[in-house]
Amino acid sequence: MSIDTIEFYWRPGCPFCAILRGRLRESGLPVRETNIWEDSGAAARVRSVNGGDETVPTVFVGDHALVNPSMDELAAVIAREAPELFDLARPSAQPSAQGYGAHGFQH
Repeated sequence: MSIDTIEFYWRPGCPFCAILRGRLRESGLPVRETNIWEDSGAAARVRSVNGGDETVPTVFVGDHALVNPSMDELAAVIAREAPELFDLARPSAQPSAQGYGAHGFQH
């Protein structure tokens, strides 16, 4: 089965979520963002891979979960589990102030 989106679980007020969310948006990768405070099923999924804790950001690439990953960690999982996601990326036209370019990955 082909993976066509990254699942990004976050909550308001989480600075790590805000940073990763910005980088994901800059990357243009297909992402479905879900606020765990508004979706009890999403909160349960996050708890299921975090020892019962609602630790965010939690990102899924298919069945592979990452907790507070860097963009480089995420890129490695995408390359291994779902390289087709790179083909679906639509990079932002705006250059990043954090030194991240096309696909949101460090140069």
